[in-house]
Amino acid sequence: MKKQCKHDVIIIGGGISGCALVYLLSRYTSLKNIALFEKYPTIASVNSHARNNSQTLHCGDIETNYTLEKACQVKQTANMVVKYAQLHNTQQGMLYKYPKMVIAVGDECQSLSQRYEQFKSHFPNMQLLQRDAIKQIEPAVIEGRKDDINAIAITDEYTAVNFQVLSQSFVQQAQQNNEKIDIFTSTLVKDIQPSDEGYIVKTSQGEHHARFVVVSAGGHSLLFAQQMGFGQHFSCLPMAGSFYYTPEILNGKVYTVQNDKLPFAAIHGDPDVVCPGKTRFGPTALALPLLERYRWSTFTEFLKVFKPDRDVMKCLWGLIKQQEIRNYMLKNMLFEIPVIRERLFLKDVRKIVPTLRLNDISFASKTGGIRPVMIDKEQHTLHLGEAQINPNNGLIFNMTPSPGATSCLGNAEKDLRYIVDYLGAEFDEAALVNDLK
Repeated sequence: MKKQCKHDVIIIGGGISGCALVYLLSRYTSLKNIALFEKYPTIASVNSHARNNSQTLHCGDIETNYTLEKACQVKQTANMVVKYAQLHNTQQGMLYKYPKMVIAVGDECQSLSQRYEQFKSHFPNMQLLQRDAIKQIEPAVIEGRKDDINAIAITDEYTAVNFQVLSQSFVQQAQQNNEKIDIFTSTLVKDIQPSDEGYIVKTSQGEHHARFVVVSAGGHSLLFAQQMGFGQHFSCLPMAGSFYYTPEILNGKVYTVQNDKLPFAAIHGDPDVVCPGKTRFGPTALALPLLERYRWSTFTEFLKVFKPDRDVMKCLWGLIKQQEIRNYMLKNMLFEIPVIRERLFLKDVRKIVPTLRLNDISFASKTGGIRPVMIDKEQHTLHLGEAQINPNNGLIFNMTPSPGATSCLGNAEKDLRYIVDYLGAEFDEAALVNDLK
C-alpha cells in the first residue's frame, strides 16, 4: 500500500499519548487520512517502554498526593484503559491484576485513616487494614516491624500496565479501523512550518502536509513549540527516575505516603511486569540534562528548552533553598553512585520491607525514563501534572501526560474533541461513551 503525503492529522511521537490519539481518531471520527511519525524503529520505545515507567494504572485510590477531586478524575481515565482492553479482549500481557496498597507508618497512620473515611464512598473496593490484615496480603511488609502501621488496600482490580504493549495495540486497532492510517517508524521530524492548507512537516523521509498537527513527544514537544514561537514562558527540567531490584518479595504494589513538602513521587515496590521473579523498588528522582534517558545525543536539545535565564534560576533557587528539598535532591544524586547507592537506598526501602538486606538489592541498570517537568517562568514555579500548549491554530503540543500514561485515553479524548471541532469533522460520541465509559 502506498503511503499518503497529505493528511488530515499528523501526530508526532509514537508513545502512549500519540498512539491513544491515533486509535480514538480512527474509531470515532470521520477523519480518514491520519499519520503517526516515530523516530525510532519501534513504537513506544522511550518513556512508554515497560522498563522506563512505573507500570502503574493510577486510579487515585493509593496515591496520597491526589485530592479527592483529582482522584475521581483519574479513576475515570483509568477505567477507559481497562474498558479498552476488555473491548478488544487484550488484557493478557497488557493489564495485570494483583493487590495494591498504600502503607502509613507511625505518625502517618491517623491521616491515612482520615483519608479512608473521605474517599471510601467514591472507591467502594477500598479497605482500611490494620497489621494482621496487611500481613495476610503482604507478609514481608509486617515481618520484623515494630512501628504502628495501617494501610488502604484494593485487592481485586487491575493494577499494572505494560504501556508499550498498550501503545502497540492502539496502533494495530487503528489500522484495522481505517486502512488510510499511516505509521512511519524510523522517521525523524525535523521541522514544522505553516502552509496555506495547514502545515508542512519535514521529515527524514520527505515532506508531509496536514491540516492539523499534534506533537506528543515529551520534552521535544516544547522544543517544537518554541521553535514555532509558542510556549516561551516554559522551561523544561527533565526528572529521571531510577529503580532497584530485589528477589520477589511483594505480592502486589505497595506505595508509601507522599511527603507533602516534596514535589516528587514517594517510592513504591511492586512486581515487575517484564522481569518475572523480581520486585522493583523506586523511582528515585534526579534532574538530568537530557530529554531522553541514557541518550546523550539529546543534551543539546535539553539546552534549547532549559534556557537558564533569571526566571528559571529564581524558580530553582526557590526549591533548593528549602532544606528538605535540598537534602532530598542530594540523596537522589547519591542514589546513582555505584558502591554507595545500594546502602543508601536500603534505608528508604526498609520503610516498605523492614527485613531487606544489602545483598538483596541491586541497581536496575538501563531502567527508568525521564519526565519533562515544566517550569513556569512567569509564576516561578514547577508546573506539575499535565502540560499542554494549544495556540488555537491547528497545533497542539503535549509535553507531560498526567498522571503518567494512565490518562492517555482521557487526554486523547480532549484532543479529539478540539480537532474535530477545528476541522469540522464528525465525531461518534455515543460510540465512544458506550465503549470506554
